[in-house]
Amino acid sequence: MDNIRGKTIVITGAARGIGFATAKALLARDARVVIGDRDIASLGKAVTDLNRLGRVTGYPLDVTDAESFATFLDKARADGTGQIDVLINNAGVMPIGPFLEQSEQAIRTAVEVNFYGTLTGCRQVLPEMVERRSGHIINIASLAGMVAVPGQSVYASTKFAVVGLSTALSDEFAPQGVRVSVVLPTFTDTELISGTHPSASQKPVQPDDIAAGVIKVLDKPSVTHLSVPAALRPISAATQMLSPKARRWLAHKMGNDTVFLNFDTAARADYEQRAQTATGIIEEE
Repeated sequence: MDNIRGKTIVITGAARGIGFATAKALLARDARVVIGDRDIASLGKAVTDLNRLGRVTGYPLDVTDAESFATFLDKARADGTGQIDVLINNAGVMPIGPFLEQSEQAIRTAVEVNFYGTLTGCRQVLPEMVERRSGHIINIASLAGMVAVPGQSVYASTKFAVVGLSTALSDEFAPQGVRVSVVLPTFTDTELISGTHPSASQKPVQPDDIAAGVIKVLDKPSVTHLSVPAALRPISAATQMLSPKARRWLAHKMGNDTVFLNFDTAARADYEQRAQTATGIIEEE
């Protein structure tokens, strides 16, 4: 059974980065793709670019606003067969830096976008999926949701929450015919890591690699957790069992103890500002 061809697949935060790459990969498999993003100008450009590849539409979406999310999903249903076959909760922001220097706004925005936005998406599509006993939710988390490092305390907290949510929902709704999976990328070459300098042992993966992971999960829907690259999940799981001394030694050895504390603040300034204000719809000028 093809779980992609002809299916209505919805992606949040898809005007750029991982979401955009995932839309391309799904269109190559003849899915009916609907993308959402809060930046209307970027959304319009993304839809124009993706329309060359297949059937795609896009609508404004603020994942922190339940009403905005509901309106977006209603439009996605109307574009397709009246139902959401797959929801990919991809929208996210990554504030970094010393914990005591994180602003209240940055903390609240990260929680609202990364966790509450994912939670809202799940709550809004699960009823219809349960009713028809089919459907798949894929939440894009991070390996930071298994192993937290200095300078990522807020971001890691939200991603730990997404991993926990996904795992619990997967087991709760599997008997009702609904699949829930979580994809955990390592450092990904998008604007989220702008200004940082990952060590040689943490070479960033590309958005297309994450998109390939999403395709893999849809082709094998029984998978609950998929890390990208795959080899890092068992390493991350083992790291959780280390003593504090061993954990800190490993983080230092890999360069993870400082990568999110010592970075180019000027190169990252634009992204950090955008991340702190990542709620509401950005209208076209």
